[in-house]
Amino acid sequence: MFLALAAGLVLMASAQAQEVVLRHALEGKALDALTALTLRFNDARKDKARVVLQGLAGVEDKRHLPQMAFLDPDDSLAFFDTRPRFRPLYEVMKEAGEKLDTRRFYPQIADAEDDPAGRLQSLPLGLSVPVLFWNKAAFSKAGLNPETPPRTWWEVQKAAGALFDAGSGCPLTTSSFAWVHMENLLSQHNEAMLVKPNRIAFNSLISVKHLALLSSWYKSRYFKYYGPRREGDAHFLSGECGMLTSQSSLYADIAREGNLQVGVAMLPHYDDQYGVLPRNVLPDGAGLWLLAGFKKPEYKVAASFIAFLMQPDNQRTWVRATGYLPMMPEAMKALREAGVPAAVTDLAERRLSAPKIPRVRNGGGLERLREILGEETEFVWRNEKPAKEALDTAMRRADGLVAVESWSSPKRR
Repeated sequence: MFLALAAGLVLMASAQAQEVVLRHALEGKALDALTALTLRFNDARKDKARVVLQGLAGVEDKRHLPQMAFLDPDDSLAFFDTRPRFRPLYEVMKEAGEKLDTRRFYPQIADAEDDPAGRLQSLPLGLSVPVLFWNKAAFSKAGLNPETPPRTWWEVQKAAGALFDAGSGCPLTTSSFAWVHMENLLSQHNEAMLVKPNRIAFNSLISVKHLALLSSWYKSRYFKYYGPRREGDAHFLSGECGMLTSQSSLYADIAREGNLQVGVAMLPHYDDQYGVLPRNVLPDGAGLWLLAGFKKPEYKVAASFIAFLMQPDNQRTWVRATGYLPMMPEAMKALREAGVPAAVTDLAERRLSAPKIPRVRNGGGLERLREILGEETEFVWRNEKPAKEALDTAMRRADGLVAVESWSSPKRR
């Protein structure tokens, strides 16, 4: 009731007012929170300018671009039917005279959305860390301890076998395959994703080993692959799958539905790999992006709205409703208040404070790189290429795609 009424109020902006449109694909509590914050922002303005929310599902012509969009750049085609140009956030904020102090952000949060010079490209409003979810009822049925998650990939294999033997048609699935099983695999196992000169290293021994293991699970029906993005989430939320690797913010959806008893734990790792650091995961997800091609007054309103969202009270409201990672330390308590388990909040607090590391960034070729990995791993699932050939091919296709901002040999972090 509140959602419908509030959304209607936001859309009732005067025809004479300057409207700055924010396109999104949110629903549930996250949409409620964004709607409430937008209403509060609009009500506080003395001019006629307004921020108007535009749900993606109701957009008839996606090519008619908004001034702002809350999205993961991987989803640009779904949002706009094209890949539009974005304006860097730091540039718009400076032009509008709005303060943007990146020193207030957690280093790893800023690192996910900044450029090599440390300048924010978008507002990191919707980031998560990769985690493992497990269905406690499915674990009990399979004779597994529902309170003890697998810590390593070998333990995942054992749990998947037990789930399969107990009749599960989907012991394990995943969302965001490239992010979880390639980018974070390398980061956890202390291997560089960027190597000199201008090369992406996705065909390392650990990457080949992991993809080959997943391929064997796929053939054994221990692992189901539904797509390269977030397709696996719905299959887990329906109760179909026993385990899921996905983004931590999904816990907010699980808690809202309330029909599953679910545990959440750190992303598994290989304990037989030298130098492994399981906590070294990479935050990623949706940001609030500014599209290019609009006028200064529109960007000024957008910049004012972004400054409003960065206020501590508004951050806490947002994190508490969505389960997304806090941008700044003052909102970390809200993540705990959202009911997110300590396994996630403790990991987040330690990891987000860690120094920045060399990585491929949104807007720097990462979206195309993930597409290439998705295309090549399809050959693995169809048993048309072995893991090494698929990753070798992906590396050749990505050669020169990403400008290496900095690089280093793998080292202890």
